[in-house]
Amino acid sequence: MSRKRLGCLGIFLIVLLAVVLVAVIILIDSNTRLVTTKYVLHYDNLPASFDGYRIVLLADLHGAEHGKNNEKLVEKVVDANPDIITIAGDLIDRHQPGHPVEDQLKVTQTLVEQLVKIAPVYYVTGNHEWDSGKIRELLIILEESGVTVLQNGVASLFYQQIVGNERLVLAGIDDPGGPADMVRPDDFIEDVIEYIKPGFLIVMVHRNYNLKFLSGMGADLVLSAHAHGGMVRLPFTDGLIGPSMEIFPTYTSGVYTEGNTNMVVTRGLGNHLGWTRFLNNPQVAVIELRVK
Repeated sequence: MSRKRLGCLGIFLIVLLAVVLVAVIILIDSNTRLVTTKYVLHYDNLPASFDGYRIVLLADLHGAEHGKNNEKLVEKVVDANPDIITIAGDLIDRHQPGHPVEDQLKVTQTLVEQLVKIAPVYYVTGNHEWDSGKIRELLIILEESGVTVLQNGVASLFYQQIVGNERLVLAGIDDPGGPADMVRPDDFIEDVIEYIKPGFLIVMVHRNYNLKFLSGMGADLVLSAHAHGGMVRLPFTDGLIGPSMEIFPTYTSGVYTEGNTNMVVTRGLGNHLGWTRFLNNPQVAVIELRVK
């Protein structure tokens, strides 16, 4: 082989090595560096007493840890200074090689025991909790730790210093992977609207494809997850791979609007079945509500 060809081959190998090295660095960063994203949403109908209200949205932990005892995650939540913390499902996952559900339950307990000291914590189920076979054990841990479990339940959220009837209502819809006799989401939301008559309705639901339905039901804000940000995020896409293995999914990360309803979808905190993220860091979503 000529010296010229050897030189070209050497350059090619150097470039290839540099590309591989950059890809590896991005891959490691995408799966380990936790980021905070703040979304400021303005509403005409937000009660004035709740102007500036802050919500932290977490989801899709899948038993993962960010630092020892999830200390990096807890620090991010503390820095966000939330009024409430919402967890939109998939804290645990039975499909984690080398990481049994029992260990994930311990991770969850350690995490939520820290979160409840920061702000009130509200939770709805995801599909993997039901699939894990440990849903009962999980709910006991959450409730004994002081987390409010919203199983098609409602919590009225008040600032204690408020005088009058201004309020937000947070409604949580169970993931449909549960028992066959679960309350239907449309019946539940109808009951919320008819009997509670919220001034401002927030709905927390794990799966990310309910925007049109919940907008039609009168929700002002939807908090959702499930898509893991589309796993691989490339320019001008909303993620590459959906939760059902569909290509180029939508509703994977950020704010989506339908009518008068905003839906915030978090990219989540962990992975499922060994899938890795690329240009798609795990995320703490912070929503700040403002009067328009």
